[in-house]
Amino acid sequence: MARAMGILRWCSLCFLGAGVIGGTFLAVDRYDADIRSRDTVHLLNLLDAALGPGEDFEANVRFLQPIKPPSDLALSIRVALMGRSPIQALRASPTTTCRLADGSVIAVNQLLEVPTDTTVSSRYCKGGGMEINGFSYEGPLSFVRLNDVWLAVNEVRLENYVASVVGAELPRHWHAEALKAQAVAARSYAVTHLVRPAGQTYHLGDTTRWQVFSGPSSVSEQSKRAAHETNGMVLSYRGGLVESLYASTQTISEEAHRHLGASMSQHGAQRLATQGLRFDEILGRYYQGATLAQLRRDGS
Repeated sequence: MARAMGILRWCSLCFLGAGVIGGTFLAVDRYDADIRSRDTVHLLNLLDAALGPGEDFEANVRFLQPIKPPSDLALSIRVALMGRSPIQALRASPTTTCRLADGSVIAVNQLLEVPTDTTVSSRYCKGGGMEINGFSYEGPLSFVRLNDVWLAVNEVRLENYVASVVGAELPRHWHAEALKAQAVAARSYAVTHLVRPAGQTYHLGDTTRWQVFSGPSSVSEQSKRAAHETNGMVLSYRGGLVESLYASTQTISEEAHRHLGASMSQHGAQRLATQGLRFDEILGRYYQGATLAQLRRDGS
């Protein structure tokens, strides 16, 4: 379960990467409570207007779902596989090609050798899947040397990442609306780290310090559906992007996140879903005054 999350505040460091992801300036469409108007807000402005800890939330606002599911943005996020460190076993598919930072090819069985040249302390693999300590991962993988230990960094499509997080954080048999609420919360948290990376070589980690990510092993039809049906949706408050908090129970949520602002109880979300609430209504209970926003690639 995610532990160290909060409402994102503006800071000078946020400006370094704000709004620009993969060479594209992101924007969002905000869905107002009466659905009569939509306005586009650049991601930089979302960060600038974000709510600070301790500020009061407005009265609960019912979320309204977008008219149609958004198209896939094809964004990628770099996840440090800290839960697989130290790397003890490494396998690659026959189609995988690995290279050093200078572009020269390196055999898979040489990936974890200690570099003699400290200026060449990273490796990059793509073209096929890899297995690390018994867990499979798809997409490009980088191996960087940090504090005398190899750290694997997985580059994942954002929506694939969300599907994996939903499957890792919640049981697949839980109500579909609870899974969708989790998908929106997970995506909101991930997007804030696309703009404000946790490290120089990755956006965030794969453990409860961030959000649990287990690659394809935690993806189910249910978690994929939750990601697809909320594709591109994030939480916004007063024009600011919400780095959404959540925890397993309300007790844990209050103990861990009370000083940071609103937080969702995962078991509480499941209970509300079984009572007939939609995912947007569930989110409205926990992130009061927030609205759904739609990530877009253009600034129109």
